[in-house]
Amino acid sequence: MGRIENKFSSLRTKGEKALVIYLTAGDPSLELTREIALGLDAAGVDCLEIGVPFSDPTADGPIIQAASQRALKNGTTLAAILAMIESIRKVSEIPICLFGYYNPILSYGPERFAARAKEAGVDGILVVDLPPEESAELRQYTDPKGIDFISLIAPTTSTERVKKIASHATGFLYYISITGVTGTAKPKVEEVAKDVARIREVTDLPLVVGFGISTPQQATEIAPYADGIVIGSAVVRMIEEHCGKFDLVAHVAHYAREMKEASAVSSRR
Repeated sequence: MGRIENKFSSLRTKGEKALVIYLTAGDPSLELTREIALGLDAAGVDCLEIGVPFSDPTADGPIIQAASQRALKNGTTLAAILAMIESIRKVSEIPICLFGYYNPILSYGPERFAARAKEAGVDGILVVDLPPEESAELRQYTDPKGIDFISLIAPTTSTERVKKIASHATGFLYYISITGVTGTAKPKVEEVAKDVARIREVTDLPLVVGFGISTPQQATEIAPYADGIVIGSAVVRMIEEHCGKFDLVAHVAHYAREMKEASAVSSRR
């Protein structure tokens, strides 16, 4: 059992929801990304999504796009990100997923990437622009390494399409709670509840909800319908606003504790 499966199994046993936090690697630096990641682990975050910066992040809103540009200007590379994850692994067992686009992986070399990602301690990958029909060219290398292939499901995804996606996915499914890009709108709870119920009918994979969740109230409202929630743009914005301040890591960790408690409140209802 891998770290992701083990984490969701443990949370389900305890009646808890997963808190997944997204970080753009290299913003403001890889050293600080590592410090923030370890601070989030200590704060009770259940899983990390480490974003690989890319010049054309089509699924990301302006906040994460800007973070990607800053990271690229800092010289952040996929190789350096994997080295950072390897250093995190020396002191932490928190599940880590790489979130990004196929171009950096293709440039690195899919077979080489799979071997290095496994060595570094990557547990899962979410490649936004690699649908199931085209994923074999990467998964032929990552699946044998035990790296989960996590897939996105949108509100516009048909039930038949959900079945196909779920039949190929491993780890967990990521439900996009809004149409559009990250951090640009707030999810509607009633629509999330309806769509999650539809997805539940065709798969037993853990399901997390992301895009647009930023407040404890939203966490409390949405977490009951899913196995976890994902926070991305809100954390990336917070890092930008507190960059250079001595309490950056503590500030982000405090926010994560609030969101974790909010999702726990929903579980106790």
